[in-house]
Amino acid sequence: AMRILTCPAHLQRLEAALRSSLPRALPVYGAVLNINRSNPGDFEVAVDAWPNFGAVLHPAPQAPLNDSYRNLCSAFYWDVGAYRALLESPGCLRWDSAFHIFGGCGDNHGDTGGMRGDGRRGGVLSGTGGTGSARGMEGSVGTWGSGAPLLDSTWPYGGNAWSRRYLGELLRRFPYLCLQNPAGDLLCWLLSDGFAAGAHGYTVPAQRRRRLMRALMIMAARREHGRGFPVYGHTATENRGMQRLQEELGHRRLPGLCRFVLHNPALARAAP
Repeated sequence: AMRILTCPAHLQRLEAALRSSLPRALPVYGAVLNINRSNPGDFEVAVDAWPNFGAVLHPAPQAPLNDSYRNLCSAFYWDVGAYRALLESPGCLRWDSAFHIFGGCGDNHGDTGGMRGDGRRGGVLSGTGGTGSARGMEGSVGTWGSGAPLLDSTWPYGGNAWSRRYLGELLRRFPYLCLQNPAGDLLCWLLSDGFAAGAHGYTVPAQRRRRLMRALMIMAARREHGRGFPVYGHTATENRGMQRLQEELGHRRLPGLCRFVLHNPALARAAP
């Protein structure tokens, strides 16, 4: 069975239950926080039952891969049987379309429960976001202007129609910070996503070693704390520079690895 929660009181109760399971429930918790605070992503959240639920899915709407960020999901469960049943519920996921599930962090709550798909893993760091000062920077905190092509070209997964739509949706819907020089050129930026996680961050090569990303991360952490949100991000395991910076700012590495499930039936159809 599947139940989509729409009652504000139920969603607040779900938020409190997920808070008690942090940090393992971080991705779903962040998604529910966004839903409960104006829902900028127009998202829904589903449970296997209510009020005694065993699994939660921030579900993919009935949309194909090319419909921007809406095929990105997050999941958390206490009961693997409930999770499996939720995924198999009619209308929960479109198995004929591609989607991505960001599982729980730090232990086996990220397992798929027998779901089809390929698992990929990456590190997650969470924490206070650190202390310190963002003063003394050259340039200013700005709004995104004509830099969207630069944003797409510097993202490891960019350079295609899907990435341009996805990044455009992040800019329109979720908080971000960017630094500009007096001429308006972008120097450094940090985006967030529908899971309330730190997303694409980048400093242009000529501006590196000036502590610009450090300043943005401090500002972002203060902003998120002011909104009552956690401060966390998933960082590529080979990106030691960003991991060191996060740790210097007070983040802590979660034990184990999170798991990403990528489902794309088109790959099977294309196989010889």
